[in-house]
Amino acid sequence: MTRAAAAVRPRLTRVVAAATPRLTRSNRPGSPQVTRVTRPRTWQFTATAATAGLALAAGVVTAAGPWDSTGQRTAERDRAVALQAARGTDHGAPRGNAGTPPRGPDARPGAASVLAGLGGTATTGRPAPTGKALTTVLGPLLKDPVLGRTSAAVVDVATGKRLYGSGSGDALTPASTTKIATAVAALSALGADHRLTTRAAYEPDTKEVVLVGGGDPTLTARKDARGSASLRDLAARTAAALARRGVREVTLSYDTTLYSGPEIHPIGVNGNLAEVGPLMADEARTDDSSSGPVRRIPDPAPDAARKFGGFLADHGIKASPPGPSKSTTRASTLATVSSPPLSVLAERMLTNSDNDIAEALARHTALATGRPADFDGAGAAVTAQLKKLGLPVKGAVFKDGSGLDRRDRLSADLLTALLVKAGDPAHPELRPALTGLPVAGFTGTLTGRYADGAAGVVRAKTGTLTGVNALAGTVVDRDGRLLAFAFLASGTTGQSAAETVLDKAATALASCGCR
Repeated sequence: MTRAAAAVRPRLTRVVAAATPRLTRSNRPGSPQVTRVTRPRTWQFTATAATAGLALAAGVVTAAGPWDSTGQRTAERDRAVALQAARGTDHGAPRGNAGTPPRGPDARPGAASVLAGLGGTATTGRPAPTGKALTTVLGPLLKDPVLGRTSAAVVDVATGKRLYGSGSGDALTPASTTKIATAVAALSALGADHRLTTRAAYEPDTKEVVLVGGGDPTLTARKDARGSASLRDLAARTAAALARRGVREVTLSYDTTLYSGPEIHPIGVNGNLAEVGPLMADEARTDDSSSGPVRRIPDPAPDAARKFGGFLADHGIKASPPGPSKSTTRASTLATVSSPPLSVLAERMLTNSDNDIAEALARHTALATGRPADFDGAGAAVTAQLKKLGLPVKGAVFKDGSGLDRRDRLSADLLTALLVKAGDPAHPELRPALTGLPVAGFTGTLTGRYADGAAGVVRAKTGTLTGVNALAGTVVDRDGRLLAFAFLASGTTGQSAAETVLDKAATALASCGCR
């Protein structure tokens, strides 16, 4: 793949440069960046950041991850070039589950159009769009009756100035755009390198092996772990450790005490997420999917423990049927496996709108800040972390981490503030909140959208509930200004129609000089 990318990249770069000289986009939506300020206001919470507008493009964050000199993520760039017949990085999601299926026989954009949107450098060489011009362009679209009530904002990332607002401070139901807030809160509280660990503990007095849930929903029992923590690997290491002790038969238990409160989400049993517990394998999915709604195993923890017991048997360790327990301080750790870094989990959550990861990250935010790991504690922790970052949380309500709860409330001002903060060079740990955003027509939940619009140049998180549609992300306009936008709509009269209007609004920003 690397050799193919190296061979194709120079010619592709020339083609893109010749075809779209004024539409060069940045792969890292955080480019350009803004400086951190104190006491930010809702309408201009990073106004002092103009001098840092080109920080990312100049390579300020090259030490924070696999970035090239323009701030573009090299892994994403190389894969987009090498896999022109595919849609690029989607964190392992099957195409059919990565979002709306593509429209038409071949709706995917080629790598050239994607790189035109993701590569290059956004500049402040030209003035930002004016509020009056943006009102002329966006006003008629966002007043479409199909959207119902709206909250909308557009912010110039280089200066932090709000360029357009319509009900921007109104807190509406955000649906899955809530995950942007969850990502920022978790990355802020835990750090981008944090991993979630599942362990096997041994109680010497009772010869009991306790499978201790560490809150990793990506723990997998599949043969191909694809970078996730492997239950099979944990069993192999555990069996080896037991063999060294001369133990061949054990009582098997599982420990789910890391979390507290109800395991069932307020929406009830639903294929969009499993029971919210600290121990599960493959998100308790009943098929081989890795994203999207599917019937879930009703008791994830004992199911994972049973699979673990079967893997122990494969290595010569006889285990009893598992039951609930709690690891004591006398127990020694036999083996551990850890998830990918939190940066990867946050990206996967945003790209595929993964509700299980979202609820896990919200609970780990609660644990990291000394709050109960339940729905209430997680909501309080997310709010506190965002307030600590100086973000405008007035009116915000977090009843869960995924956005499935209709009682959640966010404003367009908060969503755009989150996006700008994630691009702040003072907070490189927050960068995955930008790099994980789906790319229009290319990855995740935007795979099948923008076939006739700004495919490859809009990066945004979607939000969809019955009667609720949202879109929040970044785009580089025609003159090279990096803009953060958020459009929330409640009381929509049709999902497809509402999505079309929101996509047109984002496309209008991409093609806008608007002065």
